[in-house]
Amino acid sequence: MLIVPEREIADLMTREAAFAAVEKVFAAMAAGDAYNFPVVREAIGHEDALYGFKGGFDRAGLTLGLKAGGYWPNNIAKHGIINHQSTVILFDPDTGKAKAMVGGNLLTALRTAAASSVSIRHLARSDARVIGMIGAGHQARFQLRAALEQRDFEKVIGWNLHPEMLSNLEEVATEAGLPFEAVQLDDMTRADVIISITSSFDAILSADQVAAGTHIACMGTDTKGKQEVDPRLLTRAQVFTDEVAQSVTIGEAQHAVGQSLVSESDIAQLGAVINGAHPGRTSDADITLFDGTGVGLQDLAVAAAVVDLAVERGVAIEVDF
Repeated sequence: MLIVPEREIADLMTREAAFAAVEKVFAAMAAGDAYNFPVVREAIGHEDALYGFKGGFDRAGLTLGLKAGGYWPNNIAKHGIINHQSTVILFDPDTGKAKAMVGGNLLTALRTAAASSVSIRHLARSDARVIGMIGAGHQARFQLRAALEQRDFEKVIGWNLHPEMLSNLEEVATEAGLPFEAVQLDDMTRADVIISITSSFDAILSADQVAAGTHIACMGTDTKGKQEVDPRLLTRAQVFTDEVAQSVTIGEAQHAVGQSLVSESDIAQLGAVINGAHPGRTSDADITLFDGTGVGLQDLAVAAAVVDLAVERGVAIEVDF
């Protein structure tokens, strides 16, 4: 079995490689060549932690495995390590033997950013120039860096519940040579693309704070009860997702479906747009919304790619198992 430690990931996995892996697996999912297993996510009654498993099988890429981990909210304060902790384990689909174990913390951040980035590539207007960010935590930096590579953006605007954290977004904008402006939520009507990346359980963005033609990537809702946008917004938008079953149960669409504002049949897979089976955006006036719930196959795709790179560069650790 091969081991790729967390410390090696930053030198192996690029945003470009993460994008390619996620785009390819979304296409495989929509084609019926890959599927996710049911998600297990539980409060364990210790350290206020949430722990779970995401897994799946990509028949096209012959990738089988799972990601185990979760959220330990006291880690930073008590141990000086990040609150999200995860590990990806890959298996040989021909024999069932454990094939690789890969540090999953940075990979999770990269694959989440890649997912919204893929949605921007395929759904945002080609002339999008202003990007709006809702949320300014650790993951928001990854989101913004990846998104800025998809269009010729000229400005970044941002809102966060705790304004002092907006410096995270300003730093990324400055790196890219772009101006940054802290705004109120009503100012999000100025954005051509909006990314929401929060841990909110209450709607933050209302339906009337989004202009016609906007693309929205909702990336924070991945658990029952979480919510980032007004459910009525989904009635104004063409809605796409990574996996429909997760979208309607733990994703942003859970609330609109629960209130009978939209139905499961109104939600399309982003992979179908990638494959050409769905037209995606049909006019510059369309509002498009990507409900990024985070699927196990994303983790397996980037982990498999990083294992190949680790072997190629001689940094994978081989152990008898």
